[in-house]
Amino acid sequence: MDAVKLPDLGFSWDEAITMLKTSGVDFAINLVTAAVIFYVGRMLVRLLARGLRKVMEKQEVDQTLVTFVSNLVNMVLLMVVIIAAIGALGVQTTSFIAVLGAAGLAIGLALQGSLSNFAAGVLIVFFRPYKVGDWVEAAGVAGSVEEVQILTTVLKTGDNKRVIVPNAQIMSSVITNYSANETRRVDMVVGVSYGDDIDKVRNAMEEIIAADQRILDEPACTIAVSELADSSVNFVLRPWVKTSDYWNVKFDLTEAIKKRFDKDGISIPFPQQDVHLHRASD
Repeated sequence: MDAVKLPDLGFSWDEAITMLKTSGVDFAINLVTAAVIFYVGRMLVRLLARGLRKVMEKQEVDQTLVTFVSNLVNMVLLMVVIIAAIGALGVQTTSFIAVLGAAGLAIGLALQGSLSNFAAGVLIVFFRPYKVGDWVEAAGVAGSVEEVQILTTVLKTGDNKRVIVPNAQIMSSVITNYSANETRRVDMVVGVSYGDDIDKVRNAMEEIIAADQRILDEPACTIAVSELADSSVNFVLRPWVKTSDYWNVKFDLTEAIKKRFDKDGISIPFPQQDVHLHRASD
């Protein structure tokens, strides 16, 4: 039986096998090196980001800026680690970066919403319309700011729900920051009967205001007749308080006014309806 003749490759089959073995070993070494670079690099990035956060917190940098910068640094350094790991595989990083840039442009066009959220996040950190811990109302959501991330802002509502709002939606809407100033004015409307002595009503409210130590002396509290309504004489009561005391003062004043009016015989009108029945004639 005739022997099978192998094609002439210009080099021996032994040399080809040796080349394959050498290439396989080199690739395995490169693969292990890339894995080590990625694993160790990822741990170092986490440590650096965590260390940066601690340093900024120690320097009493605003928590909003701390969260945003640490997340941004973590993302950028992780990209550097990934490129270094790909370079260890033998891939030309210069050409890879060019391809990555072209791919980034295409991805950027497809993810315009995410880019706008990132840009809005930078604006939030730069202009600081709110910071971590502030109670705000924006994009139809009201809550306490927990985090300002690269793409989103995390709010905690009054009933302890976690709401994640895209930064672009926040920056494109009206932002109401209830915690921005140290003091706030409590606006209340109190209605009394036309038969009550308005001087007596005013004196009762002045004594209630004077007894509450949380109400500030300056600016002075406003107590005035604001409207002669259909069934009541309406007073406006506008004391100034620390922002942190706003809701407690408002609730306590409402209760104190009701108790004092009951004690002094001052009536608070409420809607009534008289029904007259007429007997139809036979």
